[in-house]
Amino acid sequence: MKTIDDIAERLVAQRKTLGIEQKDMYMRIGMKQQQYQRIESGSDVRLSTLLRVLEGLDLELSITPRNKKLASDLSEAPGNLEKNDEFKDDSDDLSFWFNSEDEV
Repeated sequence: MKTIDDIAERLVAQRKTLGIEQKDMYMRIGMKQQQYQRIESGSDVRLSTLLRVLEGLDLELSITPRNKKLASDLSEAPGNLEKNDEFKDDSDDLSFWFNSEDEV
């Protein structure tokens, strides 16, 4: 998706896939039909409004780099955890909380 119109088309398609009308968005996210209709017509919206609409349509926002080199640079950036390193065993830390009375 590169334009607001592309996003609007995706919103329309998802709403129709779910079998709901524009007026039904009021019950799903508290947005009146007229306001929602402007979004589907490609009107510029705030990010918070877009996130609310996505939630109501069971969609989520995903941001990905356009450049493959940039994507590989981001994966090698400091602070990124390998899957295996993500949840290392912290059992030695637990002794502080659970064995503190026994050692006194």
